[in-house]
Amino acid sequence: MRAVVILLVLWRGLVWVPVALSVISQIYILVMRGTPIVVQVMFIYFALPLLVNIRIDGFTAATFTLMINAGAYIAEIVRGGLLSVPKGLQEAGQAMGLPFYKILAHIIGPVALRRMIPTMGNQCIISLKDSSLFIVIGVAELTRRGQEIIAGNFRAVEIWGAVAVIYLIMTGFIAVVLKFIEHRTRII
Repeated sequence: MRAVVILLVLWRGLVWVPVALSVISQIYILVMRGTPIVVQVMFIYFALPLLVNIRIDGFTAATFTLMINAGAYIAEIVRGGLLSVPKGLQEAGQAMGLPFYKILAHIIGPVALRRMIPTMGNQCIISLKDSSLFIVIGVAELTRRGQEIIAGNFRAVEIWGAVAVIYLIMTGFIAVVLKFIEHRTRII
């Protein structure tokens, strides 16, 4: 009898786990998408060390900020991609007697992935450009290097032009790779 009571308590507790995870993830997405990335990196670099008494270097703070910021957007991209797949595909898989994980892996997943590729690519480009904002914590990325060179030779037009061209080359490369991937995954 005692084992049954324990199992019931555990089962009732497990029922709330998905709900709790859903609420936590929604709050995370709301906070990350609702605050500027500059505020996020400043909080991680300056405030978090005060709260947990751990020193975080600039590169680690910048990397962590990019990860958590992009993670919120990617979560929404994945959610939207999965919700965009017609319900009939899931029903067809169920009619064939497939378990849900196989329906997700072999029917819904590939269709959703094809739909997510352009927005995932856009997020990749946005994250690359957002890295220039980490100049505020002294991370030596491309924009910071341009600023340092300008301080030495006062040739702002040429240096900022070169920085812009380098960003264009990097984002252009990502765009070309994405076009190739989109072409390869196109449904014939």
